[in-house]
Amino acid sequence: MAHPLVPDQTNPTRSRDETLRDMAATADAAGLRRIHIATFRDRDHPEAGGSEEHATQVAHHLHLAGLEIVHHTGAVPGGPAELDRDGVRVVRRGGRLGVFATTVVDELSGRLGPRDGLVEVFHGVPFFSPLWARGPRVALIHHVHLGTWHHLLPFPGDRVGDAIERHVVPLLYRRATVVTAAASARDEIVDELRLPARNISVVPHGIDPRFRPGGSRSARPRVVAVARMMPQKGLADLVPILAAVRRRVPDLEAVIVGDGPQRPEIEQLRRDHDAEDWLELAGRVDDDELVVQYQQAWVAVSASHREGFGLTLTEAAACGTPAVATRIPGHVDAIAEGRSGRLAEGPDEMADALVSILTDPAERAALSRGALEWASSFTWAHSAAGVLDALVADARRRRTRRR
Repeated sequence: MAHPLVPDQTNPTRSRDETLRDMAATADAAGLRRIHIATFRDRDHPEAGGSEEHATQVAHHLHLAGLEIVHHTGAVPGGPAELDRDGVRVVRRGGRLGVFATTVVDELSGRLGPRDGLVEVFHGVPFFSPLWARGPRVALIHHVHLGTWHHLLPFPGDRVGDAIERHVVPLLYRRATVVTAAASARDEIVDELRLPARNISVVPHGIDPRFRPGGSRSARPRVVAVARMMPQKGLADLVPILAAVRRRVPDLEAVIVGDGPQRPEIEQLRRDHDAEDWLELAGRVDDDELVVQYQQAWVAVSASHREGFGLTLTEAAACGTPAVATRIPGHVDAIAEGRSGRLAEGPDEMADALVSILTDPAERAALSRGALEWASSFTWAHSAAGVLDALVADARRRRTRRR
C-alpha cells in the first residue's frame, strides 16, 4: 500500500500563483530572501536525472516567488562555468568529487554572495554543511545508498562512500532539518541512517506541465523505460523481462530512454535475447522527445533497485500512461497501486503485470484514467513550497534554541 502524501501536496485546488504568493509572504516573514542550493550535478550534465530536475525546478519556483537564488553545482563538460537560468544564478565548478570542495570554498569566500538559507542536496555523500554553514539550512536526501556503493564508485571509493553514509551522516546530521520526497524514503532514512523522524519532512516531487496527454498511442503494444544506464536502475533485469513479455505478446515493441556506463552490457543483453528488432535504445533525448515517448507508450516500466521517488513514473502518469514498477521505497509513493499502475515483487510478477495491462484494453483504460487523476496532485510549486517551509521551520528552531 502506498504511503500517504503530505496534505499540501494533495490539495491541487491551490493555483500556482496562490502558492507562490504564500511562499513570498512566508519567506519575508522568516527573513529568508537569499537562498543558496548546493548540488553535485547540474541538470545540463549528460548524466543528470530526476535529482537534478528536482533541484532545478525547486530553484526556479523559489525564484518565481521573488527569492534570490544561487544554485552551486558541478561543472558541465563543454558548458559555461556560470549562467543565468531563467533568473536563477547557476555557478558550476568542480568535478564529480571536486564540487564538494568548491562549494565550501565558494561559500566561505563569499564568491556566491550573501545567504539567508542553504538547501544542501546529497546522495550518500554530503557537503558536510553542519561543519561550515551558519544559519538556516535543510538537507535534502533523495534516498539511502547503502548497499549500492559498489555500483557507484570503484574500490576503494565505494568503501569510503559507504563509511561516510553509514557512520558520518548519522553523527553529523542528527539534528539537521531533512527533506525527502517519499514517506517510504523517510522510513529508510530513519531505519538505516538513524536520523530522527521528527526532523524529516516529506515533500513529493512535482510534474512539469509539458507532461500531458496528446499525440497518439503506438498502434502496437509499446513499453517505455526511462532511466540512466547504471546497475541500480535494474535495466539488466528489465531486458530479459521484456523478452519474456514478448513471447506472450508477439507484437510488443519497447524503448529504453537514457544512457550511461552500463550501455555496453545492455546492448549485449539485447543481442543475447534477439531483441534488436523490437527493443530500441534511444539514448538521452530532449524534453519534447521524452514527452512523445511517454505519450506513445501503452505502459511505462521501471525495474530499479533504489529510488527516492520515481519521477519518470509520475511523468508518464501525467501523459495518461500507466506504470509497472518494482515494489521498492520511492516507487510505492509514485504509483497509486491499482489506480495508476501496478507494483511487482520480482521478474515473473512484473512480466505478468505488463502482459495483463498490454492485453486488457479495459484495465489499460481504467489505469490511464487513474494515472491522470493521480498525476494532477503533483506540482513543482507545492514541492518548492514544502522545501521553503522546512527551511523556515529550521530558522524558527534556531531562534528558539538561542533564547
